Amino acid sequence: MTATATPTTTPREDTAATRAHPVPLAGGYRFELVKLVSQWRIRLLVLVCWIAPALFVAAVSQQSTLPADTLFGRWMHATGWAGSLVVLGFSGSWALPLLISVVAGDVFAAEDRLGTWRHLLVAVRSPRRIFAAKALAALTLILLLVAGLACSSAGGGLIAVGNRPLVGLDGHLLTPSDAAVKVLLAWVCVLAPTLALAAIGLLGSVALGRSPMGLLLPALVALAMALAQMLPLPVAVRVALPGYAFISWNGLFTGPTQLEPLLISIAAGLVWAVAATAAAYAVFVRRDFTNAAYDGTGRRSVTFGLLPLAGLLAVSVAGVAVATPSTGSGIDQDKVQRSLATAFAHLYRMQTDELNRPAVTEAQLQVSASCDRGGGQGDNEGPGNDWRCVVTWHLPGVQVSGSAVYQLDISANGRYVADGDGPKEVNGYFLVHTRYGDAPNPLWQFDGNVELLSASSKG
Repeated sequence: MTATATPTTTPREDTAATRAHPVPLAGGYRFELVKLVSQWRIRLLVLVCWIAPALFVAAVSQQSTLPADTLFGRWMHATGWAGSLVVLGFSGSWALPLLISVVAGDVFAAEDRLGTWRHLLVAVRSPRRIFAAKALAALTLILLLVAGLACSSAGGGLIAVGNRPLVGLDGHLLTPSDAAVKVLLAWVCVLAPTLALAAIGLLGSVALGRSPMGLLLPALVALAMALAQMLPLPVAVRVALPGYAFISWNGLFTGPTQLEPLLISIAAGLVWAVAATAAAYAVFVRRDFTNAAYDGTGRRSVTFGLLPLAGLLAVSVAGVAVATPSTGSGIDQDKVQRSLATAFAHLYRMQTDELNRPAVTEAQLQVSASCDRGGGQGDNEGPGNDWRCVVTWHLPGVQVSGSAVYQLDISANGRYVADGDGPKEVNGYFLVHTRYGDAPNPLWQFDGNVELLSASSKG
């Protein structure tokens, strides 16, 4: 009989051979994305974002009354690009925060409610890869929703109204190609605050566990930032908030472009996105997955979640205050007068063309504005609806100067509505009779924007 030797292995070699490796990140990402898309409410949100804006813009553009109190709403009859900007303004205030709450605010908390953390850990075998997969899946879905809002609103406007020029916030006319580029850039710019709110949603979902506050946190933060923008806070505080890019895209539609507040707000949003994501990761990898009663609350959540963001806000406000020339509200008499005179000059030329009058240039008009607030009884600065301005201009070959009166309602973010108060031949009627038929009078009521971070020429 011949003996056969069998190979033997040491305990260390046997452990190495049977060790389970973590699931690749790509596999975890696909799994989490499928989990999200399989939910009926997520499918419904995707469908709504890709269809509802087009129907809304097309329907409103055909109405006799327009949302004139909304930025670019008064131009929805004139160009298809205005409708996309109206949807953008609504999305930044309400739609996107709610969408982010449903997606990012629930991506981790759902596992707490279902009690499936231990099963997921056994399957993936890496908390770090679980966090990355869930964060990437939520980000992908949020970007899909934003793309739907942008494409649907623009498509609905172009089909209903057409690819026509757009009037900017300083009255100058943007060609259809320029309008298309700037509308696209405006939607791209709001991705920064969207990412910031998404990261805050991840942090709330991780830190608060099954608590409903985790789901509502992005919406509540967005609401708080919107309320802060309505208050007469120092301009450094408003610009440093991560949600200011939901407003500062307005600067793309002025000439010259108001880039400084836009770039600062985009940078603030991106920094907040990184900081909140890092805080969520720090809380997640330190949690106790063996405790089925874990509710996410505790000192660690405050230490790694709330305090870093509060410190980031303080540093951002201090940095903006030191780096920019504006103080206080950023709205003063000189800025208002310059902005109104520029917008009136552009719009006067537009009215001249509509009425088939001899062409005139801004240099020939020599438009100037004299504004005061509250009848000159107080300081001529800050937001309010008690601004009164007299615009003066000169026509070639005419000895007498023309003048028009406007009542201005200026919000804390620098946007204002100029409401014509006579004479009726200039700004007293909503419609003017043109060679093409009745058309909105561009000088009757128009929107404008004061650049908060620019220095006053008097200074």
